[in-house]
Amino acid sequence: MPNDWATFGADLHLELRGPRLRAGLMDALREAVRSGRLEAGTRLPSSRSLAADLGMARNTVADAYAELVAEGWLTARQGSGTRVARRAAPRRAAPSSAAARPSTAGRPRPDAPAHNLKAGTPDLASFPRAEWLKAYRRALTAAPNEAFGYGDPRGRTELRTALAEYLARARGVHARPERIVICAGFVHGLMLLGEVLRDRGVRDVAVESYGLGLHADLLSRAGLGTPPLPFDGRGTRVEELTGESGETEGPGEPREYGGVGAVLMTAAHQFPLGGALPPDRRAAVVDWARGSGGFVLEDDYDGEFRYDRQRVGALQGLDPERVVYLGTASKSLAPGLRLAWMVVPEGLVGEVVAAKGAVDSSSSAPDQLAFAEFLGSGAYDRHVRAMRLRYRRRRDQLVAAVAAHSPRTRVSGIAAGLHAVLALPPGTEQDVLRAAAWHGLAVQGVNHFRRPAVEPTLDGLVVGYGTPPDSGWQGALQALCRVLP
Repeated sequence: MPNDWATFGADLHLELRGPRLRAGLMDALREAVRSGRLEAGTRLPSSRSLAADLGMARNTVADAYAELVAEGWLTARQGSGTRVARRAAPRRAAPSSAAARPSTAGRPRPDAPAHNLKAGTPDLASFPRAEWLKAYRRALTAAPNEAFGYGDPRGRTELRTALAEYLARARGVHARPERIVICAGFVHGLMLLGEVLRDRGVRDVAVESYGLGLHADLLSRAGLGTPPLPFDGRGTRVEELTGESGETEGPGEPREYGGVGAVLMTAAHQFPLGGALPPDRRAAVVDWARGSGGFVLEDDYDGEFRYDRQRVGALQGLDPERVVYLGTASKSLAPGLRLAWMVVPEGLVGEVVAAKGAVDSSSSAPDQLAFAEFLGSGAYDRHVRAMRLRYRRRRDQLVAAVAAHSPRTRVSGIAAGLHAVLALPPGTEQDVLRAAAWHGLAVQGVNHFRRPAVEPTLDGLVVGYGTPPDSGWQGALQALCRVLP
């Protein structure tokens, strides 16, 4: 029999220092379960008790518990606390007769989520396989022999030329092929930029107070500080960079931001809270970059998907020499392609190319050629238009279902993108996440994306309505409605 209450201490193997406390706690708990030190059914301490024992914030422990419940490592049921999930025994060979199969009646609810509404992934079942295969065949047929050798670290010229035309037309980006660098995903591009900025003597890169922790972690690993910019009802407060907020640490230097040499932003559609950066703040952050010699790193992760009004053009169009534009095919096509691109100011191109290496060893040349063909043939535009209509229908169904089942729940961030934010009553986010896990629904809370240094001010769910396949969408929507207050 497992202990009714888990005992912690040196046995958890947790390093209680550093910026990744939540991730470290999650890793330690996973390893304790995997190694058998925490047996199935073991009841864990409450988040308050464990936080007190380990000397960390209660929200850090609660967030770690909720994420591990969503992943299937733990279970959380009202009245019985949080426990280590019971794992199924290894599957044996199937019996030859259907009559010999055991009945499923009375089995406990499975620990693995049945529905996935986590943000950040498109509907992978809708990848245009037939059109992509046609583009691949045409591209390979026409490819010169040298395309299969070591290539230009900037990427294939065919793709860079096609992207320059597309980005100017669709996103208002000022791009020339020689200033585009192809990379293996947004994260790869950010790693390269972190290295370049560090070598330039940049001390800090400001980040938005709500966003993907992975991005701030990557910059930290490059040796850069990542002070968070506050968030208000109009979006990210770029006034902090210029000192217009009124709080300073020295003559002309805003408090905490005096060493900032760049800022990472999702200006067209803030992730995850939604909304576009207002025009006055767009102008202000570009003016800051001009005046200080800094750079804006623009993450345009889902710029193609805007529904209710004219598209919001890329920030890069305001000043191509102070804004590094980063785009990706991960949301419009599929993250498995590992295709992304940077449009780099002229003064940074050489340094970015040098950081990438003497040869293009990270981006597949045949995939680049296929994507260039896919863009040039119009297949990409057709696919984006079709997916825009599909995602908009899902968004409208989400809004209607929430209004019917939980009229007091406010839905925001829905003018663009593949996710929405559902506001929750203060202090209820973790309870709703536990209920979601119990109903087999994987979804993330707003505070999962909050920077550790930022005080919690919002409770809510970040619902990725683009993630499920069509066959699973209605079931996921019903599971969501069941857990809303």
